[in-house]
Amino acid sequence: MNMKGDIYEVMNLLPHRYPFLLVDKIIDFEEGKKILAIKNVSFNEPYFNGHFPNYPVMPGVLILEALAQASGLLVFKTPKLCPPNESLYLFVGIDKARFKKPVEPGDQLKLTVEMTKSKQGFAIFDAVATVGNDVAASAELMCGFKELPKKT
Repeated sequence: MNMKGDIYEVMNLLPHRYPFLLVDKIIDFEEGKKILAIKNVSFNEPYFNGHFPNYPVMPGVLILEALAQASGLLVFKTPKLCPPNESLYLFVGIDKARFKKPVEPGDQLKLTVEMTKSKQGFAIFDAVATVGNDVAASAELMCGFKELPKKT
């Protein structure tokens, strides 16, 4: 199933906001299986001021966060996997993380995430971030739902 989602759909599905919303658009989506999203990397990103002033590079942990947000979009767009309203979707683990190419201002980061396993509010994903045809980063991500305490 091919579905496209603009920034408004991304913002409707994810709770993140500037400066921590790291997905700009959903390019392709296969329910319960995989998603392709993009992050347009701008020189105006706040982290470039200090990482690094003379050679701006997107921090690897933020590339992993962008991949995790794409995994969240995959789950939130899959009705049978979508959590209850009063919960957050969080990292529970990162394995096999590798960083192959620096991501710089002006790059378009393609975020490809495939679900490899899911059960009862927990999922494992193979995630790859590319710039052009080059792999920038890859990892196995584990994410799960945490119910928020009821407000009294």
